[in-house]
Amino acid sequence: MANREEKRNLETIPVGSLGIIALRGVAPLAERVDQYLVKWRAERESEHKGSLAFAGYQRGTYILEAKVPRFGSGEGKGQILESVRGTDLYLIVDVLNYSQTYSLCGHENHMSPDDHFQDLKRIIAAVGGKARRITVIMPFLYESRQHKRTARESLDCALALQEMVKMGVDNIITFDAHDPRVQNAIPLSGFETVQPAYQFIKGLLKNYEGLNIDADHMMVISPDEGGMGRAIYIANVLGLDMGMFYKRRDYTRIVNGRNPIVAHEFLGTSVEGKDMIIIDDMISSGESVLEVAAALKERKANRIFVFSTFGLFTSGLEKFDEAYEKGLITRVLTTNLIYQTPELLEREWYINCDMSKYIAYIIDTLNHDCSISDLLNPNERIQSIVAKYKAGEQL
Repeated sequence: MANREEKRNLETIPVGSLGIIALRGVAPLAERVDQYLVKWRAERESEHKGSLAFAGYQRGTYILEAKVPRFGSGEGKGQILESVRGTDLYLIVDVLNYSQTYSLCGHENHMSPDDHFQDLKRIIAAVGGKARRITVIMPFLYESRQHKRTARESLDCALALQEMVKMGVDNIITFDAHDPRVQNAIPLSGFETVQPAYQFIKGLLKNYEGLNIDADHMMVISPDEGGMGRAIYIANVLGLDMGMFYKRRDYTRIVNGRNPIVAHEFLGTSVEGKDMIIIDDMISSGESVLEVAAALKERKANRIFVFSTFGLFTSGLEKFDEAYEKGLITRVLTTNLIYQTPELLEREWYINCDMSKYIAYIIDTLNHDCSISDLLNPNERIQSIVAKYKAGEQL
């Protein structure tokens, strides 16, 4: 993977001068992405470098300065402090970064996903149609859990996608969308949902020794029927068996807006003595994944590894600390696509999967208007890293 950028045929003319705008709370991730882009473009040899089409191709940073100041009433406005005329613009936003605050009539208010989305729209409005192309990189898709209508209720994710497209956004790139079918709301616009499968497997193999990656010693588990696609993919590329749980609910009662879960029922072959990979798109409170881990331990499973793209940990980390001490879970892997608390990063049971290089590859390739289909299918890279791990090579 180290020399993949040299292999990529990026001799095509860029769509426009590259510009990245990092919205509030996403600066650490955007800066790492920027460092990769600066490094690659400084090293990349191109016979056309001197031409007008490549003007501004090599720069010290691609991050453009922008801000969303607030009035005392809590209202805000988007400001872009550098020229964006003719740029190929990438807006990066983390709608789940609740650590960001603003003053509302003297009270400190934490930013909700609604606040972050509103700020994104303010920046798009400030661009005023002057950019050559606008791509929104929104790792956690705003309102993606409200993706289908089951009663008389709003379809928030579909509305948000349509709103962005109407404002002039050309492409939306998200990671592990809760349900990729939401793109049906904008069928004529670019929408990519990217799976971080390679980064999970790499994170596990780099940080944990002594794993036997074969069907006799390991198994992939989907904690619910909605996440089957993810589990099937990981199981297939690693050559493992798969099992799944489904939630038995009490449909006679409603608690906190939903039918309470009575039990987690298991479908699959014996898990006895095998290592488990539980894969899901998000850990919200973590209750479901810990119940699934406990149910697997009752069935005499060995070590349990949890892969989750987004670690929200909305009820804190104490439950996971307890589960780790009891031996229910061995490691939890989530990505840095959303805000991570300093406490989480210090936990012994936690492995952080850095996605900045991957995002930099996607931006670099799209800026040259090249296909990213090989980036979206990591099968080759997964096979290569597993082969190295089995051979005992340094990853």
